[in-house]
Amino acid sequence: SPQEDPVLIRPFHGHTAAVTGVAFNANAEGLVTCSVDRLLILWKLKTQCRAYRFAGHAEAVTSVEFSPDGQVLASASHDHTVRLWIPCIYGESSVLKGHTASVRSVSFSHDGYSVVSASNDKLIKIWSVCYQRLLFTLFQHTGWVRCAKFSPDGRIIASCGEDKSINIWDTRNKICVNSFSDYEGFATFVDFNPSGTCLASAGSNNTVKLWDIRTNKLLQHYKVHRAGVNCISFHPSGNYLITASTDGTLKILDLLGERLIYTLHGHKGPVLCVAFSKGGQEFASGGMDTQILLWKTNFDTLDYEEVLKHNFRTQIDDPPPLLDVYPRSSHFHDEKLKSVEVNPTFDVPDKQTPDPIVIDIGPS
Repeated sequence: SPQEDPVLIRPFHGHTAAVTGVAFNANAEGLVTCSVDRLLILWKLKTQCRAYRFAGHAEAVTSVEFSPDGQVLASASHDHTVRLWIPCIYGESSVLKGHTASVRSVSFSHDGYSVVSASNDKLIKIWSVCYQRLLFTLFQHTGWVRCAKFSPDGRIIASCGEDKSINIWDTRNKICVNSFSDYEGFATFVDFNPSGTCLASAGSNNTVKLWDIRTNKLLQHYKVHRAGVNCISFHPSGNYLITASTDGTLKILDLLGERLIYTLHGHKGPVLCVAFSKGGQEFASGGMDTQILLWKTNFDTLDYEEVLKHNFRTQIDDPPPLLDVYPRSSHFHDEKLKSVEVNPTFDVPDKQTPDPIVIDIGPS
């Protein structure tokens, strides 16, 4: 049960253009961000706060992610490449070339062995992290591919594109086994819930949808934003979803209660990216205003530990049927849903602590 509303811990400034991606490492001691300014910044959050700025991409960076063990960073860029970085002071990176247009998203498999990239060349490519080479390519999208993600068990990939389709791919047979269509716009971002039974999509038409990928049914449908939704992130418990929108707000949805619980203000202009930390106690957001905002959640960590115990008791059991958790019909939720408004400008957060000194790490 919530003890208090989410609070803004502090803003970070270091990018000179829109922040397009944000991701935590496994222990939430590091946060990586990427930007239209072509740079990645690694923020060390715990000990004396420091930041390291990595240069290497020739054009805007669109997406960034830590490997599950935190030893590697992957980034995607309008320069048609994916880069793998060792996040250390040498700034070493290797370039994965194969796409012929802007790469829009990059994401690790949960074992850290593979990376999936999605591109405006209408292709999805899967790369070996260890051998730094292309493994295979998936093609069926007829428009720019905006996002692609591995399921938690690595057996499927979900992708979405401007052809208005969300595709489900079997990674073993390398074929598209299912497709959802969204005729009211296109999905800009997709992500799996932690158990891998459900897929959430963010829409250019202001919507957020939850799909059961086993029954191919639409479970929940939210229209709580006033402009396109750019990014979503599941809380590790799977019970909450946070959304980032061009309307300048972040919203937190309670999926079990099927309701909007928080509307968070703080960015000036569109919010482009958001991510929960792996433990769920924090989340970070980035936007057109070049700011990164670091927030503290109020979700009960005890519940999360119980969920982990339940989910990882055995790998053989199928996850419980989603209908035990989510509603039996796809309820439509519109913006009349009332929520708690959190505006950190009224409750002034830490303005005293200066931004960490950013140390420039040049390309190797």
